Amino acid sequence: MKARSAILFGSALAALVVGALASTHVTAADKVDPAADIKAFQNFFFQKFPNVKHEDFANGPYSMNEDMKRQWQEKEEFPPYEFALDAGKEMFATPFKNGKTYADCFPDGGIGIRQNYPYFDEKEGKVVTLELALNRCREANGEAPYSYVKDEMASLTAYMAYTSRGKLMDIKIPDDPRALAAFENGKRYFYTRRGQMNFSCASCHVQSPGERIRAEVLAPALGILNAMPIYRSEWSSMGTTSRRFVTCNSQTRAVPLEPQSDEYRDVEYFLSYVANGLPISGPGARP
Repeated sequence: MKARSAILFGSALAALVVGALASTHVTAADKVDPAADIKAFQNFFFQKFPNVKHEDFANGPYSMNEDMKRQWQEKEEFPPYEFALDAGKEMFATPFKNGKTYADCFPDGGIGIRQNYPYFDEKEGKVVTLELALNRCREANGEAPYSYVKDEMASLTAYMAYTSRGKLMDIKIPDDPRALAAFENGKRYFYTRRGQMNFSCASCHVQSPGERIRAEVLAPALGILNAMPIYRSEWSSMGTTSRRFVTCNSQTRAVPLEPQSDEYRDVEYFLSYVANGLPISGPGARP
């Protein structure tokens, strides 16, 4: 009950900060200012958790205290996602029926590029995530798309994330009104309350990181996507970024959107951009 109260109400200060972050530098003309947003977002977490090294935010709840960090380090010795890495590496190298591979679809052969996704495709006018790019690669080579939430997609993204470990998130927002609109839409989705429990993403991951809800320690929003995809004990399997978004909506009794919907892609764009400068730590493992 105590944990639930913490989630429902948070502190008065945190609630005020959430509101401030949600409206950072919006002028009378509603100018979108990603540079101001990232500065305010990161500074909030750096000040809220002054003892956490900035790069450690990429490790989610394991960054919250030394005991949890030790748990994570021990888990990394025999990671539960190792099976997905092996499967992903094999799939990545296996040719399609036409003889091409995933490497033919991506810059640098798809190795060490996780930190650049999602990106805004100026030709299409929309955000393209790594999951979406992988399925488009498959379809362009005559293969059926994979599920966006687990199994093969989770294994492929796990392998690609692993090849980028330690590289800093580097998301670009081009000087294009459509890109700015996508960023702002993602920000709006992140802070909007929804569902029977009237939660927003920020209710848990800005107001209450480090708090427990049942057996789970809530992760800070800063760096939350750097560890994706993740193995979760409650799933007993790997899950993609899409699966995490769908699960979060379900847990707050909101109606989940379709994986890779515009809203989910835009919120991934927002959360990835505000994590710029933090290292890729995926694939990860969570309770």
